[in-house]
Amino acid sequence: MRVVFMGTPDFSVPVLDALHRDHEVVAVYCQPPRPAGRGKKDRPSPVQTRAEALGLPVRHPLNFKADAERAAFAALNADIAVVVAYGLILPQAVLDAPRHGCLNIHASLLPRWRGAAPIHRAIMAGDAETGVCIMQMEAGLDTGPVLLREATPIGATETTDQLHDRLSAMGARLILAALDRIETLTPQRQPETGATYAQKIDKAEARVDWTRPAPELVRQINGLSPFPGAWCEINGERVKLLRAALAEGHGAPGQVLGGFTIACGSGALDILNAQREGKKPMPASEVLKGLVLPTQLD
Repeated sequence: MRVVFMGTPDFSVPVLDALHRDHEVVAVYCQPPRPAGRGKKDRPSPVQTRAEALGLPVRHPLNFKADAERAAFAALNADIAVVVAYGLILPQAVLDAPRHGCLNIHASLLPRWRGAAPIHRAIMAGDAETGVCIMQMEAGLDTGPVLLREATPIGATETTDQLHDRLSAMGARLILAALDRIETLTPQRQPETGATYAQKIDKAEARVDWTRPAPELVRQINGLSPFPGAWCEINGERVKLLRAALAEGHGAPGQVLGGFTIACGSGALDILNAQREGKKPMPASEVLKGLVLPTQLD
């Protein structure tokens, strides 16, 4: 099939690779290069970098408001467009241009966790499972009918980073299956019952409050890992807490019970991975070689 691919971050790259291997990718759309790093120099997105390495034509319009941009998209004469974490709202004229419309790969079991941060929110909410849906796009936000879906359990200490990679690979596999069966798949309308919205993560959510119950804090730490990273202050230093598990023990909230085991409002947790300022993420055992914990964390 003649495919237009539309995506931007790391999550989208395995999908682009799969489509390039099995189909004809006639154009890649992604967000334009943005300032990044200490020098704030424009840096191309992961999708742009990969597309250029594959020799694929890359486009990054700021939007599709101009007639010329819509006409250029329609002129590709695509059979289908595949959209995954692209970052722009597509107008109806773009949705209607490919012969089979536009398919979106969404990292949740719709209608749960429509919106920007479905992986983070699933972990933070304590969901037992999540998955991937292949959805026919329409004007609403993640409201279109679903062609294929696949569920997967969320591990007790699984982080957003780990789940992100699993769901990305799952999405690449499912979209190939959807394209192979596009003529015979029956879209299923999403029920409104159970619909939730995955709001974009705010950095203000990242500070750890030790008065909260241990299960909530484990979900917060794992759900915000690696970005923006849940954190607490230890000896005046901001330390990111990147993976946690429930632990035995109890004490005053923030009390260090030994090693990197911390008492919470109820129960306790173990910090499994952490990152000090200016250093790389490390297992907790390595972090503690250079960091002396006080008896009480704020």
